[in-house]
Amino acid sequence: MSFRIIRNDITKMNVEAIVNTANGQIDVGAGCDLSVYRAAGFDQLLEYRKQHIGQIEEGQSFLTPGFDLAAKYIIHTVSPFYWDGKHGEEEKLRNCYRNSLRIAKENDITEIAFPLISTGSFGYPKEEGMRIAIDEIHSFLLTNNMNITLVVFDDKTTRLGEHLFSDLEKYISHNYVIEKAEEDYGNQDSGFIELNECVCAKPPKRKPIAPRHEVSKVSSMKDQSRCIPEAIEDWDFEGEHVSKINERINHRSDTFSQYLMFLIQEKGMENTEVYKRAIIDKKIFSKIKNNKDYHPQKMTALCLCIGATLNLDESKDLLARAGYALSPCDMTDIIFTYFIENKIYDMIELDIQLEEHGLPCIIA
Repeated sequence: MSFRIIRNDITKMNVEAIVNTANGQIDVGAGCDLSVYRAAGFDQLLEYRKQHIGQIEEGQSFLTPGFDLAAKYIIHTVSPFYWDGKHGEEEKLRNCYRNSLRIAKENDITEIAFPLISTGSFGYPKEEGMRIAIDEIHSFLLTNNMNITLVVFDDKTTRLGEHLFSDLEKYISHNYVIEKAEEDYGNQDSGFIELNECVCAKPPKRKPIAPRHEVSKVSSMKDQSRCIPEAIEDWDFEGEHVSKINERINHRSDTFSQYLMFLIQEKGMENTEVYKRAIIDKKIFSKIKNNKDYHPQKMTALCLCIGATLNLDESKDLLARAGYALSPCDMTDIIFTYFIENKIYDMIELDIQLEEHGLPCIIA
């Protein structure tokens, strides 16, 4: 029994069954539906649909052979179109997962791969779609034995991943490899540390600074003049910053819970927006909110930094109030730091990067 999240093309998954986001009409939709039909054999799958299935309502599911796919079966589920969240979209989306898993269980399927249903062209918010998927899959696995994979594959995520993975490797090499080399081997006498094909030069020794009397008075005046803003008299520092500084000072003794609530309010965010983006259970968030002395696990605290879209300084400050710090020698911390520094507040992509670096996943 397992649950994992990977990035892949669902039509290439070598499992007993894949789930397809089907069209309710006897027709082929765009995106995942079209890809599945093409990979399985367009004409034979469509003909089977016409003869055996017919029209299906949103949230309902049906089974077909996998035909030319590696998967033996395809479980088709009619995903709901997202309007505004007030037209029963959540219940229909939950039914997509429930009915697909029910069909898998009835047919003794032990391995199944899902796409992130409705979050593509049907417009369901990705974070909310992920939360619903996790809720339903976890609920099912409490009483059933099945290997379930959630496959993330869309243009936005793929483009982000291709760019992110390259930059992330450079970031890890710079922040983790060098730190570990110094930790394991100490400072070396040679001019270079070579590790994992990354050669990092030691900084050259600084030249002695010339005595002050050797610098001309004219040159000194010119340099100083460059540091003076042209319109310094128009800069209202007090009006712009002092009140914020005082407000921060007033919160210097806040607990983790209190400071998190302050940051959320300061950013004009809603609590639901934060815990959904962080993909944290509502009950856990309520405990944090309602108990000022609640002490979260470090991973929960890190996820909330993403959920509240904190910058690096805010994240360090918040974590410190729970007794945590971002370590330059911990791979998980470095990946979180990279996402925060680059303002990539996407828990799904972050979770994939953790798995691709051999680290425990958060969501799964």
